[in-house]
Amino acid sequence: MSGHSKWANIKHKKGAADAKRGKIFTRLIKEITVAARMGGGDPDGNPRLRSAIATARSENMPKDNITRAIKKGTGELEGEVYDEILYEGYGPGGVAVLVECMTDNRNRTVADIRHYFAKSNGNLGESGCVAYMFDKKGMILVDKLTTSEEELMDLALEAGADDVVEEEEHFQVVTAPEDFDDVREGLEKAGVTFVEASLTMVPQTIIEVTEEKPAKALLKLLDNLEAHDDVQNVHANFDIDDDLMKQLS
Repeated sequence: MSGHSKWANIKHKKGAADAKRGKIFTRLIKEITVAARMGGGDPDGNPRLRSAIATARSENMPKDNITRAIKKGTGELEGEVYDEILYEGYGPGGVAVLVECMTDNRNRTVADIRHYFAKSNGNLGESGCVAYMFDKKGMILVDKLTTSEEELMDLALEAGADDVVEEEEHFQVVTAPEDFDDVREGLEKAGVTFVEASLTMVPQTIIEVTEEKPAKALLKLLDNLEAHDDVQNVHANFDIDDDLMKQLS
């Protein structure tokens, strides 16, 4: 086991914002559509599409919705054409923020994202200003009550994972991006159930936000970004003390 990672803690503290999104299907449909447009409609030959379909099924998306999204991506059905854009900026307290978007109107999206940053005393930056502070990784969270450390370690490493990290309530299976699908499928075949499985951007360093005002503004910024229809994922390199989080909530 490697040392303690704050990835799960950060995800947990952003969980309140994630729960408010309420538009999971819309975002998954966009991902399936773009994946099919870029790599074709056959999931066997399109790892990104295969991963998107697996995530959609885990969220209980109806099969018909998945099929329609694939056909829109391949051009068999009419549909919007989405562009993928990564916005980068600094939030309150100097926290680095990455915002992954899919949009059919770049001007609308960038105006909204810039407004959210400015409203929270942050600023939207140039391309590349903070992306170098993050590493792309596959992350699979497994409830510690469902498996033993030794069993999961053996299964994960055999499937091609880089590491297994112990958290308070979960094990994190860490993979290289290109190995994520193989590891997830290998664990699924072995009967391992996941709390969450996704590609994410892991911060190389963490900024501790210790004061109430910037912490409150930062969480508001994340809430606004997560709620936007064009935003797929938000990543940030912060940590907030549990006592301060309780105070803010």
